[in-house]
Parts: sequence; C-alpha cells; structure tokens
Amino acid sequence: MKTLFLRHARLLVTMDGQRREIEDGALFARGPAIEWVGASGDLPPALAGAAAAASEVIDARDQLVLPGLVNTHHHFYQTLTRAVRPAQDASLFDWLKTLYPIWARLTPEMMRTSTQVACAELLLSGCTTSSDHHYLFPAGTKLDDSLEAAAETGLRFHAARGAMSVGASQGGLPPDSVVESEDAILADSERLVQRFHDPARFAMQRIVVAPCSPFSVSTQLMRDAAALARRHRVHLHTHLAENDSDIAYTREKFNCTPAEYAEQFGWLGPDVWHAHCVKLDAAGIAQFARTGTGVAHCPGSNMRLGSGIAPIRAMRDAGVPVALAVDGSASNDSGHLLAEARLAFLLQRVQCGATAMSAREVLEIATLGGARVLGRDDIGALAPGMAADFVTVPLDGIGMAGAHHDPVAALLLCSVPATRHVVVNGRVVVRDGQLTGIDLPRLIERHNALARSLAG
Repeated sequence: MKTLFLRHARLLVTMDGQRREIEDGALFARGPAIEWVGASGDLPPALAGAAAAASEVIDARDQLVLPGLVNTHHHFYQTLTRAVRPAQDASLFDWLKTLYPIWARLTPEMMRTSTQVACAELLLSGCTTSSDHHYLFPAGTKLDDSLEAAAETGLRFHAARGAMSVGASQGGLPPDSVVESEDAILADSERLVQRFHDPARFAMQRIVVAPCSPFSVSTQLMRDAAALARRHRVHLHTHLAENDSDIAYTREKFNCTPAEYAEQFGWLGPDVWHAHCVKLDAAGIAQFARTGTGVAHCPGSNMRLGSGIAPIRAMRDAGVPVALAVDGSASNDSGHLLAEARLAFLLQRVQCGATAMSAREVLEIATLGGARVLGRDDIGALAPGMAADFVTVPLDGIGMAGAHHDPVAALLLCSVPATRHVVVNGRVVVRDGQLTGIDLPRLIERHNALARSLAG
C-alpha cells in the first residue's frame, strides 16, 4: 500500500475538532487515509521508518496546508459556453432561455471533455471533492460520460443526475426539445445509483438524485425523486429561491414560498441540499435549520446574474448547514473554488458589515461545510482516520509578500494564490502546480475546438 509523508509545512490547518493550526506541520497517510497529524519534530518513533521510506514525500516549507476544498454545486458542461455574448448581461431566466438551445447540441464527447476541463480547473484551485448537477441529455449523452471522465482526473466526485420534464408548452421555462419523460428520468436515476454509487468510506464516486428546479419539473417528479433517493439512501439536490423571478414563479404556479414548496414534496432534511437560496426568507431559514437541510452558496454566480446576496450570516446563525460552490462556468464564469471563498468572505461583509464573517469561518464553510451537506464524515478535515485530501499553497509569492502576520487570513484577504500540490485519497494529482494525470494543453485545445463547434 502506498504511503505519503508531508513535512515542514509553515502552517498546517487541520479543521479538526480543536481547529489546530500547527507550525512546522506534518502528516502521514497510508493508502487513502491519514494516520497521523502533528508537528514535524513530534513524529512518533513507530512511524519514523515508514515516513522515511514513504512512497511519496512532500516538503512543504513556506507552504500553507489545508484540507481539500469541497465544491457543492456546478454544471461542468457549461465550461463550453463561457462569456457567451447574448447572455452576458442577462438575469437568470433570460440567461437560461439564451443558452438552452446551445446546450441542446451537446454530444458525448463534449460532456467528457468539458467534465475534464472543469475537474482540472477545480483541482488546480484547491478543490478535491466536487458535485456536478447535470440536467439535460441530448440524444446519445448520458451521465456515464461525466462519471468516467471525472474518474480519470482523480477528483472525488458526486454526480447529480439532474432532469427537466416540464417544457415551455406545459408552462415550464426550458424548450420542449431538452426535456425528458418522467418515467425515463426515474429509471435512469435508479440505474446510475445501482451501477455507480459507492456508499463506502473514502468513496470516489457517489450519485445524487437531482431534478433541476421548480420551473422545469413537475411536483410529481419531485415526490417520486425524493422517494427513490430515500429508498436507495442517496442524497437529493436542486435549485431553489435563486432570484425574484424564481420566487414569483413558485408563488404563481404553486401558491407558496420556495421553502414551503420544498416541505410539501419531501425536499427538507439532512439528506437534501439546495443551490443558491438567495431569496430564502426568515421562515424558510428556520425550516432549513430545524430539518438540517443544506445550502450551496454560489456568490460569484449570484453576483454575475444580479440575483442578490444570499443571507449566509443569518443562515449560519440559525444553524443551517452551509457549503460553498462555484456554480456553472457559464454564469460565474470561473471554476476557481479558492477565489469563490474570497467572494463569499467579502460579500457577507458588504451585506452585514466588516465583522460579518472571518476568513477562518469561510474556510470552514469551504471544507467541513461542504462535507456536511454532501453527507460525508470522511473529508473536510486533516486528522487520523480522515481521507488524505489536502492542498498546499505557497506563501513566498508576490501576492503574499508581507502577509506573515496571518497566512490563513491572507488566503482570502490577499490576491488568490495558486496551489502547489493537491492530494486526493492519498494520490498526488497536482505536483508543483501541474496536473499529474492530464495533458492539460491538449485537453484545452480540444475543448476550445468543441466549444466553437457548439456555438455554431
């Protein structure tokens, strides 16, 4: 079994129960799991021989070591449609209506290639686990394409089988050309769970049941999807309360608030998390807190689409599980999770004042918060028995010059640094800033060619 020894970190941030920040930090991992964390000079004698002979040794001098960041909402395929001109200045519904016809031309190769580009961007930004919400399946495409492509990158992956079943002719937002029958959606969701879902500790792939949104599926599908997920003990995910139009649609069609909609159809509980929740009201926040329902906070996308500022401070104070997400790369238009953490940090201060949120709290949201909403107790912290998922960030670059006072806060207060090493499940997937398992220039070249052909 492969072993890994990291030593001499300037500071190792554990996010463990004591929230230790260890100077001259070190950790030892065997296979996918961490066995020991502490100061380099405190390595137990029983591990000295194994550490000296480790398969992989990382010298982390002048580097900050963090648990791998967790991204809880994305649309990988949207890397193919970044900065599309007609959608640049649109709010959510008009943005979607502009892009639906383009996305309807997706091919299996586009899904595979865009998945790998999105995974590569996330890994390079310090993300080691990501969910992806894929909800439209033109002829020939299937979620298997993304699952297989993501596995090649080394990213820990929660694939959310999205769906749209109510097209424009039935009062929904998407064109009829991109919707599916509800029987087919449920059958394929069950197939994917049975084939790919791994409930084991340190699992690299899990399946999530994820009808797209209140404005693109029926209430019956929401009920049936919740029943299917609970029968198989997998998580549920959807979009909710993203902007004012979203709220208006829910009130007009269902005569309720988004939180009431979620409650009526079985979409509250610790096995559920909702993306955005920008317009979640006080009663909704209380419902989410009482039931342990999670929220994926997507500050960059919410800013880009003019949706507003999610009340994350109020959610956290009430006890709502909150995680971080980059959202799709056609509404952000970036997949850099550490940069997203900085946006979340600053945006809460815009809304609630300079003391609204600390850098350490945002990093907790981006690690332990993500682990909690995904239903995992094996990621998000560096401690014995946890997954060997961690990132190192160099502190000797120009953007960090003078930031020796507090390198943890500097991650979000200063210019966003690049990661140096990224380890997932005990495997080095980024070494010295370069992906180890992907020919990135070749991937980008092919991705750009596919993006041009998709745009027509």
